[in-house]
Amino acid sequence: MLTITLPDNSTREYAAPLTVAEFASDIGAGLAKAALAGRVNGKLVDTSYRLESDAAVAIVTGKDPDGLEVLRHSTAHLLAQAVKKLFPSAQVTIGPVIENGFYYDFAFERSFTPDDIVQIESAMAALATAQLPVKREVWPREKAVEFFLNIGEKYKAEIISDLPAAEPISLYQQGDFIDLCRGPHVPHTGFLQAFKLTKLAGAYWRGDPKNEMLQRIYGTAWPDQKALKVYLDRLEEAEKRDHRRIGKIQDLFHFQEEAPGNVFWHENGWKLFLTLQDYIRSQLSERDYIEVNTPELVDRSLWEKSGHWEKFGKDMFVTETEQRLYAIKPMNCPCHIQIFNQGLKSYRDLPIRMAEFGSCHRNEASGTLHGLMRVRHMTQDDAHIFCTPDQVQSEASAFIDLLLTIYRDFGFDNLILKLALRPEQRFGDDALWDKAEDALAKALDGAGLAWQPSPGEGAFYGPKIEFSLRDSLDRVWQCGTLQLDYVLPERLQAVYIAEDSSKQTPVVLHRAAFGSFERFIGILIEHYAGKLPLWLAPVQLMIMSITDRHADYARFVCMALKKQGIRARLDLRNEKVGFKIREHTLRYIPYQAVIGDQEVQTGTVALRALDGSDCGRLTIDECAKRLIQEVQSKGKRQK
Repeated sequence: MLTITLPDNSTREYAAPLTVAEFASDIGAGLAKAALAGRVNGKLVDTSYRLESDAAVAIVTGKDPDGLEVLRHSTAHLLAQAVKKLFPSAQVTIGPVIENGFYYDFAFERSFTPDDIVQIESAMAALATAQLPVKREVWPREKAVEFFLNIGEKYKAEIISDLPAAEPISLYQQGDFIDLCRGPHVPHTGFLQAFKLTKLAGAYWRGDPKNEMLQRIYGTAWPDQKALKVYLDRLEEAEKRDHRRIGKIQDLFHFQEEAPGNVFWHENGWKLFLTLQDYIRSQLSERDYIEVNTPELVDRSLWEKSGHWEKFGKDMFVTETEQRLYAIKPMNCPCHIQIFNQGLKSYRDLPIRMAEFGSCHRNEASGTLHGLMRVRHMTQDDAHIFCTPDQVQSEASAFIDLLLTIYRDFGFDNLILKLALRPEQRFGDDALWDKAEDALAKALDGAGLAWQPSPGEGAFYGPKIEFSLRDSLDRVWQCGTLQLDYVLPERLQAVYIAEDSSKQTPVVLHRAAFGSFERFIGILIEHYAGKLPLWLAPVQLMIMSITDRHADYARFVCMALKKQGIRARLDLRNEKVGFKIREHTLRYIPYQAVIGDQEVQTGTVALRALDGSDCGRLTIDECAKRLIQEVQSKGKRQK
């Protein structure tokens, strides 16, 4: 007898082996019709998988996260099949699942066009309607290599040749299309009805710039048309909120080819940058951090000692002078340890919380650069806490409290927290890792926060907490980190004198709230769709004169408000006031003040909010008081 255990721990017995699909049919016709795959003893498998011994089995449908992944993986194959059908000379390479969708890379003699994408999508729909059965086969390695070489698919042959010798070579066939894949996949193409191709991009073969450039087609897939529409609507909204578009409208920043991945901050954008910097600086000052500044050019020898040269050397910018090789720093931590090492430290001196708004450079591949979200020059809100092992938990708790304060002030209340635990390759014994992981877990629990473990995702030098934000479009951004490090201080010979007079190596907590100013500003712009809360807005108030005879009073009002800390600007152009109001509304300036005859005569301003509401006629002091109160309270956040 064969015993199958269901997710609810109930069991069913069978006299002979059966497939996952047959098992689903035995449970019910509805489940059998919806079954995309199965999970057998925790392993995701095709519905054709044969159950030959006792097992725990769950049926996977489109409602399950695993089912969504199977749908997307299978839709990537559908895309490849459609491309081969329309463009037989195109070669297929790899087509993985990514967040919210999939992509497939192709080698083709010409660039795909938007018209091609329309044709490909149409061909995919026809192949899905045909409900082609998807069948899995396992071939001998030599046969598979020979097959793909014979049909002109050199990339697939190369992939097979690089697979471990013991790994089975599984192929999936749907119609006349055969692809190399571990699977699993849907039973037939009819399950693939809700998809959309979203964009074209370039990509190097295997991500190596030394290799040939391929063409990447991105797409998204969902269980049904309703879910697809929700996603596409959200995508459309995200395009409207694109920080690059809004940055141009609000005159915040720009990029140009002469300095790829480097931001040209305009006056308004730099004001926003400095507002964030001043805010963080005040938060750190209240919590006994010291602020330092370290060199941007550092001799290669330090990066070799720290281990960064070996691990990140290809991602560093380097320069040579006087027969010495220097690297532009990609991170601040080795330099902070050099400051710590100046003068002997006692356990009584710890913890030392060392912060820097560090200017760092990383040689990111040109194809990965994306506005403020991925740059080569970044400013980190970086700090390193040097402490004793017994201080780790209290320092972690204090940072978590700081981080929650910061995120709430910026309007982010929905956080996702993960504790990345020990990887297979790591420094230190299990007792050390037990202590470190327990300290971070207790810090999270002490803050009353829900968190998820991420087994194996810790750094080799210690566990870390990852803090992710969920924005107004329900997108997740990993920003803050708290990383526990035993390795770097030892490599760079950092020591303190312990209570027993012995020399000990401090623990270093690497911590950041924003990650980088550039990326966080991009996130803020998109989260608020450009309508930044008053305390962050580079221009808080636009003062507009109706005619030239009102200009002098408008200048007086502007200067008076600036003296009280309001970021006010003047618009004295000889344009109709309605035109001015519309222009500044489109730039999302939070408040506008109109100056006409009545305001001049009464010494007031006519204040209106961004949403068009009339705030009334106020004296200059009343106007200042209203805006200052909103700034101090962080205001009513517009989304």
